[in-house]
Amino acid sequence: MDMLTGKQIAEAGLSDWRRLAQGLHARYVVGSFGAGVRFAAAVGEAGEALGHQPRATIGGGHVDLKLVSDDAVYRDDNGVEHLVHWVTQKDVDLARRITEIAAAQDAKADPASITAIELALDTAQAATIAPVWAALLTGSTDARGRGTVGDDVRDVSGQVPTLWFQGTDEHATPRQRFHLDVWVPPEVAEQRIAAAVAAGGVVVDDSEAPSFTVIADQDGNKACVCTSLSRDGG
Repeated sequence: MDMLTGKQIAEAGLSDWRRLAQGLHARYVVGSFGAGVRFAAAVGEAGEALGHQPRATIGGGHVDLKLVSDDAVYRDDNGVEHLVHWVTQKDVDLARRITEIAAAQDAKADPASITAIELALDTAQAATIAPVWAALLTGSTDARGRGTVGDDVRDVSGQVPTLWFQGTDEHATPRQRFHLDVWVPPEVAEQRIAAAVAAGGVVVDDSEAPSFTVIADQDGNKACVCTSLSRDGG
């Protein structure tokens, strides 16, 4: 299936879900671990019926779900098709079905508590160093470029965060090269930034907000608070 645009995902009206990075995420609050297991089992049955499954993590009082297609079709500027990891209509359809299951089982959506982490590394040699990081993080170079048109390292099991490479000029002066991308729902971004500032952090650059805002700690180490919204709010 074709990958959906950010606008198409927003227009789907998935009140329980938020797009963070490449996928749809939801957290449902349940009464107990057993209730979480029963909810996850029902979600699994729905996934089987639709031929698609979410990634599920069961906690003591919540169930975290992620929906992403590993065969979304992306067309580049030359019209060439690529299979990437992204949201498609089948993710939207299953998200809606899960919302119905949650309502029936009295599982309450808590989108404000969702967070997803990605690692970012500044480099002028992504193609050269990507295999090293793929092997370090996943044990195999197969993770390099999986589900992307670039060199991103993506673990098929979801055990480690995605590592992507931010292009930069060659430089000799040591500086921070790694940073975290902290993905949160749009309605949580200001609160998360304010909490970091209250703890001693500094807003270094908010020119691309709400897409991302750069925060630095007292030592100058930087991270980005990211949302699915573009700079113009779209």
